[in-house]
Amino acid sequence: MGDAVRAGVIGVGFMGAVHARAIRRSGATLSRVAGSTRESSRAGADRFGAVHPGDTAEALLAADDIDVVHVCTPNATHGPLVRAAIANGKHVVCEKPLGVSLPEAGDLAALAEAAGVTATVPFVYRFYPTVRLARARIAAGTAGALRLLHGSYLQDWLADEHGDDWRVDPASGGPSRAFADIGVHWCDLVEFVTGHRIVRLAARTTVAVPARGGRPVHTEDAAVLLFETSHGALGNLTVSQVSPGRKNRLWFSVDGAAESLSFDQEAPETLWVGARAANQQLLRAAGDTTRYDALPAGHPQGYQDCFDAFVADTYSALSGAAPDGLPTFTDGLRAARLTAAVLRSAERGTWVDVND
Repeated sequence: MGDAVRAGVIGVGFMGAVHARAIRRSGATLSRVAGSTRESSRAGADRFGAVHPGDTAEALLAADDIDVVHVCTPNATHGPLVRAAIANGKHVVCEKPLGVSLPEAGDLAALAEAAGVTATVPFVYRFYPTVRLARARIAAGTAGALRLLHGSYLQDWLADEHGDDWRVDPASGGPSRAFADIGVHWCDLVEFVTGHRIVRLAARTTVAVPARGGRPVHTEDAAVLLFETSHGALGNLTVSQVSPGRKNRLWFSVDGAAESLSFDQEAPETLWVGARAANQQLLRAAGDTTRYDALPAGHPQGYQDCFDAFVADTYSALSGAAPDGLPTFTDGLRAARLTAAVLRSAERGTWVDVND
């Protein structure tokens, strides 16, 4: 690998565009882009600013001018594409879910470890500076012993019967939708911030719209969880893709003996700190800053900035660095394990062990 990382993106939809912007902003070269057809590949390469015209996925995976492959395709294709990338000696960034089943995710994590490649999953909410600030306060003991972890991740893009997408189809998206798509983000973020692990849970799921696109819906529109953690805290989570007016509201509150910490992804410039005597709104980049504060307070940073930081840290790892909090295939496997537990609990109607 030369001085500049050379990247390829498979998938030319929304997430492919997000990855492509982050690749360019990292200073890497976007060498190749592949879509599902030759026409979409050419259009994607032109739109994303790739060096070469559009490729097939097979050609991109075998190309000798690619160091790292970004897999941004429907969920059911992740496994075959990641396996092929690793077989070709490439580093991999794979959109979640890492696999559509727990065994597949475990297989991919083991393959990446055996090959010694850098393999990451974009749990990018970890890269908000206010999230890092909350994590630092908890690690320093400022919040005291944690008692309750609670919150929600709410969206509205499937709120009515006209909403449809490949994610709704289990053949493309896998057996879980709302939880596997966004619920795992919340769980990853709260476990990252607190150091707690969810060890037992009870889940209920619901299908709010029974048919979409003329076919029955078999994947959940929403899920509700109760859980216990490895450090004795209790928690609850509501996950929904059918909550009108909620565009991408990932919210959590971590309640300790001395203070509570609350984060809202739709208003990420501040961290709410609650105490008996007084409450505070801590501004990003005011006072305790992190290396992810790219701009002064009052100059908002958001989702794409987090993605840029994630990709930059991934590329640093290619050269042997070990960025703190970089989400890897191990974290993708963790998300698959939680998803399997949620589906198991919802099917049985009982509490289940996560069995990490």
